[in-house]
Formats: sequence, structure tokens, C-alpha cells
Amino acid sequence: MNQIELLKNALEKENISFEMNHPLAGHTTFRIGGPADLFCVPRTVGQLQQVLNLCREAGVRYYLLGNGSNTLFSDEGFRGAVVSTRGLDEPAHFQGEGVVCQAGEPLSLLCRDALDRELSGLEFAYGIPGSVGGAIYMNAGAYGGEMKDVLVSVTFLDGNGEIRTLPVQDLEMGYRNSIFQKKEWCILSALFRLKTGSGAEIQARMEQLMDSRKSKQPLEYPSAGSTFKRPVGAFAGALIQDCGLRGYRVGGAAISEKHCGFVVNLGGATCADVVQLCETVAQIVEEKTGYRLEREIRIVE
Repeated sequence: MNQIELLKNALEKENISFEMNHPLAGHTTFRIGGPADLFCVPRTVGQLQQVLNLCREAGVRYYLLGNGSNTLFSDEGFRGAVVSTRGLDEPAHFQGEGVVCQAGEPLSLLCRDALDRELSGLEFAYGIPGSVGGAIYMNAGAYGGEMKDVLVSVTFLDGNGEIRTLPVQDLEMGYRNSIFQKKEWCILSALFRLKTGSGAEIQARMEQLMDSRKSKQPLEYPSAGSTFKRPVGAFAGALIQDCGLRGYRVGGAAISEKHCGFVVNLGGATCADVVQLCETVAQIVEEKTGYRLEREIRIVE
């Protein structure tokens, strides 16, 4: 009996639902990726602990997936278990200017809930297509704001399956980075501190930023958002545009005509198409400008 069969039997014994050979493309905003050997969506923290412990006991590698807005799965899929945190999506709990939110909550939903309570601070995040957990993992940001600006603390499972909480100052949050990228930790929930504001002003700002996204970003195509990190002293999209690469295409993947910082799936793009496109673009940009572009998206094989 192989490791996946051992895990399958263990999950069945615990009455935890899962799917075998589950296609992953539908779980990422890129709409790309082959099947996972096993796919599971735990519904509670306790169930999540069980699933991860069973993976370890069976010797099955696992990948924790949020909304898939920054993830590109291999065309061959994932040999192991993909464990989605989207099941951890109980409504956010507000108390005064503080809010506790589970990792699986869509970030835009949290923004709207804050608006309903006339709480300011998350306007920058409205429209970012990720979960709260994924946004913390990447320290997502836009329009001058970042998650670390409003984050107080994060509760997570450590590598031993124990529940721990750390304050934001201990999370090493920088530009598109956090301690969670260096550890085998699973984000469970987060405490945010917002500020009381004018509901009309908060809504106006959110609508303004959403209009800006729609006018400047290729939201009509599947993508993983901004594809490259911003190099020091420059902007990735401008460098790509200046190198004459607007619309540059490999298979079904292309540099967006609307915003050169985005790689989009025009239809039928493969992971190999995206990787080749990114490597070629980075090489051309470095040769012509001296700047080396680094991918922001995660390639999972």
C-alpha cells in the first residue's frame, strides 16, 4: 500500500471528506494546473489539525492552498495532498475597532464587512483576489497600503501541529514577504486593528480603487495578479513595456496588453507556457536594462 492509500484510508476512518485525482485549475485564479493526488477542504481548525497530522504520519507531502490567487500549479499536478483553507471561513468577529477573521475568508468580503461597520484601514485591499490567510502570507498590498499596516497578530499551526499566536512585529513582514514563507506553518486566523471612519468616505475610496483596478488591470482574463516583484528603483510593468514586450506571447500565456506587469491566460495556457514566458521576459529585460525581474507568483510542482 502506497503513502496516498494510507492517507486515504486514514481520512475515511476519521470521516473527513476528500477527493482523489482532483483537478487544480479551478482552484487558482490562473485557471492552470493538473490534478492533485488528493484534495481536502477541512471545515474546522480541529479537522485541519487532523488532516495535517495524518499527512505527516503517512509520509505524504502537502500544500496549503488559500484562494489560489498567487499560485501556479504544474501541468502534471501535485504528487501529494492539497489542503485548502477555504473551509475556515466563519464570519469575521468585530469588537470595537478590532476584528478577528479566519484564514479562509475572502479578503474582499472582509473589506465589505468593515465598510458596513464604518471601519477604515482595509480600503487598499478591496479587489485583491485572495483569502485573508494568503494575503498575510504574501503581505499583500496595493495603493500604498499593506496587510502589516492593519495586522495585530496571527494565530497559526506550527510545524508540530500546535496552535500558536505571534504579534505582527515577530512575523518578518516586508515587501511581498513574511515569516510564513520560511516555515511550515499554517495560518488559522488574524487579529486586525482598524479605525472608525465615515462610511461614505470609506465606500468612495473603495469604489475609486476598484474603478482604477478595472481600468488599468486585465481583470477580464485569468491571471495571478502582478506577476513580478517590483525591483528596487523601477517598476516591472514599465520595464517590460519599455523593452517592447507588450502582448508578447508563449502558447496561451501573454504579457497583458493593458498592463505589462501582468501575465494572463488567453485560453488554454499551460504552466510551462507561463514559466517560459516569465523566464524569457526576465532575460530580455535584464539584457536591455540591467534589472533582474523576480517572479511574485509561486510555481508549485
